[in-house]
Amino acid sequence: MQTTRYRLPGSMAQLLSKLPAFPGSWLFVQGLNLALVRHLPADVRQSLEGKNLRLRIDDAGLAFDFQWRSGAFVACSTHALPDLTIGATAHDFLLLAKREEDPDTLFFSRRLAIEGDTELGLLFKNTLDAIDTSAFDPAQLAPHRVLARLRSKFGA
Repeated sequence: MQTTRYRLPGSMAQLLSKLPAFPGSWLFVQGLNLALVRHLPADVRQSLEGKNLRLRIDDAGLAFDFQWRSGAFVACSTHALPDLTIGATAHDFLLLAKREEDPDTLFFSRRLAIEGDTELGLLFKNTLDAIDTSAFDPAQLAPHRVLARLRSKFGA
């Protein structure tokens, strides 16, 4: 369990919070699609269809709004009310991705907020817990590996 808690400096959060939301959401879903889509089981894909999701990075003043639609994550406008919002600091999200912190520990210590559809939140959490950590390895996103996956998918 991680004991040191880091937060982005307030001046950085002020700057980041001024960025337009949609381009950030678009970039975020591109990463999700590259890293996660191939790991999502069919039943999870079906449960996510049309759901408005928001990832909120509290100390950065950022929120990424997205939806699962027709086999991929797509960016959404912030005008849609999210079915599920997951919020934490940038550092706590990093700890979760590296599996150095457990989501339940962060949730019960009030460092991870899950708001909205509780069943959808549990589905999302359990799905991410079941994914092999190599899916989050930055080396998997190396251009030659991404191109190889695209070639195998589209037969090019």
